[in-house]
Amino acid sequence: MRAARLIKMVLLLQSRRSMTAAELARELEVSERTVTRDAQALSEAGVPVYADRGRAGGYRLIGGYRTRLTGLGRSEAEALFLSGVPSALRELGLADAASAARLKVSAALLPELRDAAEGAAQRFHLDAPGWWQEPEAPALLPAVADAVWDDRRLTARYRRGERTVERELEPYGLVLKAGTWYLAARAQGMLRVYRVDRFTAVSVGDERFARDEEFDLPAFWEQRAAEFARSILRTEAVLRLTPEGARRLPYVTDRTAGREALAAAGEPDGQGRITVTLPVESLDVAYEQLLALGPEAEVLEPAELRRRFADAAARAHELYR
Repeated sequence: MRAARLIKMVLLLQSRRSMTAAELARELEVSERTVTRDAQALSEAGVPVYADRGRAGGYRLIGGYRTRLTGLGRSEAEALFLSGVPSALRELGLADAASAARLKVSAALLPELRDAAEGAAQRFHLDAPGWWQEPEAPALLPAVADAVWDDRRLTARYRRGERTVERELEPYGLVLKAGTWYLAARAQGMLRVYRVDRFTAVSVGDERFARDEEFDLPAFWEQRAAEFARSILRTEAVLRLTPEGARRLPYVTDRTAGREALAAAGEPDGQGRITVTLPVESLDVAYEQLLALGPEAEVLEPAELRRRFADAAARAHELYR
């Protein structure tokens, strides 16, 4: 424990010109008295740690000293590539590994480049979850992530509707989509997608599986996401749209479906309106989505959906007349 802290202290001083005892104490999560003792121990071990006295004082390395303890471990290197998604790192249990990796990289950089990491962090940030959401990390996510890193088979119990099923999985990769974690895994010879928050139990075995070297997680996810989006559009609604309604349609419904419906529309009528046939998930979903268009859209079919909009229009008229 202390050895790791001493190494981290050297790396901190190597990556910065000088640090006060209070700054080191915060970074190392110890007291200032412990920082003083650690600095003395390093000095006795031959590491040239020098303490400047006074208000502007602090600890620094002298003589251009540089440690060679900057080699990245496997988990640190893997975490570094995910460091742009801090919430994902925390949920995967990799926040400490990412912090150590960034520190080692910073210590290995030339002095004039050591502010690169901080400069990038102040200019670019990725906030993955959608607005008005407070996603909770699935409790079993770290265990699933460990299996993914090590290519280990796992046994999982999974909620499917009202039933719970058990599956033997070869976990290929994790995807974070709009605050929800998904696992791409091979089960019964086929690659499938599972929502991690629907796992009720996970057991990671010692046996490793042979990963398909041609598997491309981004390409696989893009294809499955497109297939899923199309699979849930099980019915259709026929709409008459004003030019403004046509412009806004892709923003209130499935974007691809909206654009394809507009592309297939005929010529505008005498009022400049076009008629489109829009694939929708259900009449309930279509009702909620198309309400956002207000008078810019008229539902022609199906009759049940048209009646719901007519009723909504009558109630709105009663409120605002």
